[in-house]
Amino acid sequence: MLRFQCSRLVIERLDPLVNPGVVGTPHNHQIVGGNSFNASMEPVVYDPAKESTCTSCTFSEDFSNYWTANLYFQARNGSFKRVPQMVNLGLSGREGVTVYYIPPYDGKTKVTAFKPGFRMLVGDPMLRQAEGQQKQICHRCFSNLAQDPFGGAPCTGNDTTHLPLEKCEGGIRTTITFPTCWDGVNLDSPDHKSHVAYPSSGSFETTGPCPASHPVRLPQLMYEIMWDTREFNREEWETGYQPFVYSMGDATGHGQHGDYVFGWKDDALQRAMDNRCTGDSCPNVLEKQSSEAAAACILPQAAVEDIEGWIPTLPGGAPIVY
Repeated sequence: MLRFQCSRLVIERLDPLVNPGVVGTPHNHQIVGGNSFNASMEPVVYDPAKESTCTSCTFSEDFSNYWTANLYFQARNGSFKRVPQMVNLGLSGREGVTVYYIPPYDGKTKVTAFKPGFRMLVGDPMLRQAEGQQKQICHRCFSNLAQDPFGGAPCTGNDTTHLPLEKCEGGIRTTITFPTCWDGVNLDSPDHKSHVAYPSSGSFETTGPCPASHPVRLPQLMYEIMWDTREFNREEWETGYQPFVYSMGDATGHGQHGDYVFGWKDDALQRAMDNRCTGDSCPNVLEKQSSEAAAACILPQAAVEDIEGWIPTLPGGAPIVY
């Protein structure tokens, strides 16, 4: 599987899928990838690989955009501070997202790389309970920075769809896993979900059959976000209450979500899948840039707001739902 770092491009209240053209959306996201990201990325025809001049991701041919909600700590006085991220084990860069592209584990099933103009999202930012929870969006509480014991595959074992209720001395990991079956026709859909589907049986790791309505097998796209909660563990916690909240006002964790706009250059992703590229290096197949070059690819905010200090309300003023 490909597993690589995408450093932070910008933290911004933009969402060209859900709120196209709006600068100052109801909640903010962390965006990584190609620097052509903006509020108005016209569906189907917009190609980040043609519009971007740099990418914050490890592979210099990947100008895709990946974005998720941000996590905040709420102090007892009601103020908020953004929770920074750690770079995942074995990778280098600065805050951001670990991105995976996983071919079927049987080594035989052919996968079709996403096409220019392809986009999708998973999760529901308004969800506040387990009922209706998207498949394979979960949280893992690490007891130490070495992540030992690791805890097995994502969304198994002690992983929860809700935010952990205990202090996590090694931070919290969010996993967001996308569908792997495509209808083979539509690069997008009105809800940004209907043109893709999960396999009709099995977990995301299996080669379970795609439904007849979505027969084309895609690479398994997955995000991991490593929230560095350590600086907030000094705070006194109430029993059964956790003080973290996602940027859309979600203190449950059920509303976490992920968005994706494909932007690999030419056939780079298809080559990577055909050659079973592994980790964050694939010599003679993919071009890799240094972590310093990737981290240097940044965007200024369109909706300028404080992202580092203590703030009285969440960006956009989203009310908190526990």
